[in-house]
Amino acid sequence: MVDDADALVTLTPEVFRKERNIDARILHEVTEIDLKGRRLQVRQLDGNKKAWWEPFDQLMIATGALPIKPDVPGVDATGIYGVHTLQSGIEVRTAVDQERPKRGVIIGGGYIGLEMAEALVRRGMEVSLVERAEQVMLTLDTDMGALVSEALMAVGVKLFREESLQGFDVRDGRVQRVVTDKRTLPADIVILGMGVRPNAALAKEAGISLGEKGSITLNDRMQTDVEGVWAAGDCAQSFHLISKRPFYVALGTVANKQGRVAGINIGGGTAAFPGVVGTAVSKICAAEVARTGLQERELKQLGWKYVSERIESRTRAGYYPKAGRITVKVLAEKGSGRLLGGQIVGYEGAAKRIDILATALHGGMTVQEMVHLDLSYAPPYAPVWDPVLMAARQVEKLI
Repeated sequence: MVDDADALVTLTPEVFRKERNIDARILHEVTEIDLKGRRLQVRQLDGNKKAWWEPFDQLMIATGALPIKPDVPGVDATGIYGVHTLQSGIEVRTAVDQERPKRGVIIGGGYIGLEMAEALVRRGMEVSLVERAEQVMLTLDTDMGALVSEALMAVGVKLFREESLQGFDVRDGRVQRVVTDKRTLPADIVILGMGVRPNAALAKEAGISLGEKGSITLNDRMQTDVEGVWAAGDCAQSFHLISKRPFYVALGTVANKQGRVAGINIGGGTAAFPGVVGTAVSKICAAEVARTGLQERELKQLGWKYVSERIESRTRAGYYPKAGRITVKVLAEKGSGRLLGGQIVGYEGAAKRIDILATALHGGMTVQEMVHLDLSYAPPYAPVWDPVLMAARQVEKLI
């Protein structure tokens, strides 16, 4: 959708140096953190210089995440890509432009997998997606994930659910086929969309504590258990405001907020990051997908009693042109009616409605209180009763 990759670069190293007086050293790798000596071992990747030690007073770790790479035969073959940085995206785009692959296979039905499926469909490829779970998008409940599966198949994606990757057939170093426990799929290009894991090995080796899913443990100031050492972003742990437990999520919105808080504190100010409710949106061709709060699986793991309801409505007044379908699911605590989570799958105008539910979660609202929210109405934008409030009303009946 974007022609020029440079348009995706917010700030260049030159801007950091000239306008912000920050010595941004690209193509440098930190290989060791020495906490006792308050220093880093660094090597330059584009030269023959020996590694050296760089001292620090305050250390900020923002090493991000790495794509999960399955330990199966052939996974290192040419034509298999993990997509987690701008550069890795450029590499996929270049391969598609130059090699003109006809058959693409996506492994995993998370956000990256689904968005890459859309990208390959738009390039006219025959696309298959392998997901070992019952439905795609595991951050949704199964019934809502089924709607996403339908949207994928509607644009021609061949979906193979409840299948596990076994390996890759390789010829002359290049991937030829994807092998699952049920079939073999021919492939000119393969995208690994199996999620990410915190890139926290440097921190672990230095003796910094790790927590949820191997992310770096922090307090609300984004400080680790070592004085003067901070972390933020996809390598860092967060806190879930609904479950009141440590939580790991790799999202740009969270990373930006955490980085801002860490920067203020490192600079001598005072700031705190309270936590998240797990809000995320995605687009799969015409379908919009959104979620926030806790899902049924998580509530069952916590042992919480809850009620839920799912409604179907329209994104605009039903008689208004281009009124699209929207399905909203709301989950609330049994007895109190406290909102616990929500999910949305629909078409134009559907996804951003999740922000109503996210705001209500941050405010600790009940579905009874939500029903009286003074939301806007006009036929081009919503029915008289917004679909989110319709779902809240149905859950209120169960309460």
